Amino acid sequence: MNKYIKKLNNFLINEISQLENPLIVEFGVKNGISTNIFLDICKKKNGKLFSIDIDDCSNVSKSNNWTFIKTRDDNFEFLEKKLPDQFDLIYLDTIHTANHVEKIFYHYYQKLKINGLFIIDDISWIPYVKDNYRNTFYCEINNQETFNRILEIYRSNEKNFDLEFSFLDEGLAKIKKNNNNSLNLKRKIMSRKHSIKNLFRKINAGST
Repeated sequence: MNKYIKKLNNFLINEISQLENPLIVEFGVKNGISTNIFLDICKKKNGKLFSIDIDDCSNVSKSNNWTFIKTRDDNFEFLEKKLPDQFDLIYLDTIHTANHVEKIFYHYYQKLKINGLFIIDDISWIPYVKDNYRNTFYCEINNQETFNRILEIYRSNEKNFDLEFSFLDEGLAKIKKNNNNSLNLKRKIMSRKHSIKNLFRKINAGST
């Protein structure tokens, strides 16, 4: 079992496998690994999966439980006419920049049912740091920025959704919707890491 499948199984699949008639949308298909995992659940539970990608991935499956739509995930007006009003699961695995993730999250969060899950892939920068096995500058910086952006959104929405992280492979953020309140705008997290007080703390800790 590769790490990608393992992190889905450990962090997500058992939870959504309990649903009856699940409605799922995934943004990003690529080679169809997550698509086929979600479709397996949909077939067993009489559910429906909608998959969106800018590339033609229509040959990934012939399942009657699947609808593929070739477009960008931020083609909002077009997709509004193609997608159901509500989903049990939204899975985001497209452009891994903080600004894009924020834009997609704020737009589609309203389509989640209460207790529904919004999953954001690629939030861990650890595999991509300079001395690690993937060693990629772009992915390291973008994933860390995305992670911090999700925390900023959570900072102003702690009552609206629950948040968990998995750091297996490229990582996942799992957001569980608690109510139908509108989301608040993100709120900067003010750190005291560079404060004079923390400087003295480090000096004192070093002297003991």
